[in-house]
Amino acid sequence: MKKTNLRIAINAQILPGTGAGGIETVLRFLTKLGRLEDNEEYLFIGHWNDDSDWLKSHLSGRQTWVRAPRPEPSSAAGRMETIKRAIGPLRPLARNVKQRLSKASFRQPTLPISDGFYESLGCDVIHFPYQDFVQTQIPSLYNPHDLQHLHYPQYFTAEEIQRREAIYPEACRAAHTVVAGSKFVLQDLVGAYGLPSDKIQVIPWGPADAKFDESTEPSSGQLLEKYDIPSEPFALYPAVTWEHKNHLRLVEAVALLRDRDQLQANLVCTGHKTAFFEAIEKRIKELHLEHQIKFTGVVEQRELSALYRHAQFVIIPTLFEAASAPVFESWHHNVAITCSAVTSIPEQVGDAALLFDPLSVDDIGDAIKRMLVDPILRADLTSRGRARILRFDPERTAKSYRAAYRRAAGVKLHDEDIYHLSL
Repeated sequence: MKKTNLRIAINAQILPGTGAGGIETVLRFLTKLGRLEDNEEYLFIGHWNDDSDWLKSHLSGRQTWVRAPRPEPSSAAGRMETIKRAIGPLRPLARNVKQRLSKASFRQPTLPISDGFYESLGCDVIHFPYQDFVQTQIPSLYNPHDLQHLHYPQYFTAEEIQRREAIYPEACRAAHTVVAGSKFVLQDLVGAYGLPSDKIQVIPWGPADAKFDESTEPSSGQLLEKYDIPSEPFALYPAVTWEHKNHLRLVEAVALLRDRDQLQANLVCTGHKTAFFEAIEKRIKELHLEHQIKFTGVVEQRELSALYRHAQFVIIPTLFEAASAPVFESWHHNVAITCSAVTSIPEQVGDAALLFDPLSVDDIGDAIKRMLVDPILRADLTSRGRARILRFDPERTAKSYRAAYRRAAGVKLHDEDIYHLSL
């Protein structure tokens, strides 16, 4: 008879603070599994070169941190690590992505194969919650998150597209369960890789813990002074400066409002600055918006919480999103949202955001203008956000993952498990 109390490994081999903010959020969220009333044990596997205090502080009594061994250069994992480090500078891709992704272009290598480390952990299931994957003898769950490289190949190097197309399809086929954060991603996976839809479990991410004691947060004045923020009121956009996050059109929309409508829209953008920030900064200077737009870089979590609380509204003009953490964070902090009407975002926000076309500077500008001049609209969206976030219960998401682990391990499911897998 198979045991009912499982030992589950969760791959957490990323280095924090390297621009993988979304994955860090995912891993922090998965630590919520430790709050469920059950007897499952969870092992979070960290990078061999990282103690990861950032994640260990979130672990509970039935969760353990273990570091992966340093890979040998001759091993599959070692070769993959070497390949990643050798990837060169960005090179624009041809627009015809189908030709670039043809079978003739990519002779897909086999996935890295476990050298026995994962099996030595004595786990019943292993979860790869981001795009890297290793073949093991253990039933696995895999989160590819999105197929953005197929929609916007111009934002990726040829090497990165090749790497993804070498990993994603094979990993999806090798995994017991593929997890998608939305129906949009499910349909993308079925269409691109021909996966059977019943192999894909849709589990929307829930909101991470985002609130702090307001008495410990910095004041509005302290934030304005520390980060040289022009003035209040301001709109907030928390996002890494990847090109698909669409900062350039947002900057141009702010200039449009100034020149066309004589409206001053102040904007604060937080998040890791990538190499693309240089192009954003250049455009801000060309449009003489230095006094209206401020990029702070990464801020402390308590400061980010305070920025949400003091923002007049949040704007999210991204071109592609599998699930938006800033949407949840905005609702958590009772601030209204205007955002892109693309990919998974309409599915996530429902009627609790003002939507716009992120490819149109005019449409972005019009949305900002409405949010600036209409306090009734902002109040209505804030109220809708408070109601909408209740549909994304973190405990329900954690229970859905637990049910998926149990199913992959082949144990008898409880009625509660069956319920959460049917949502």
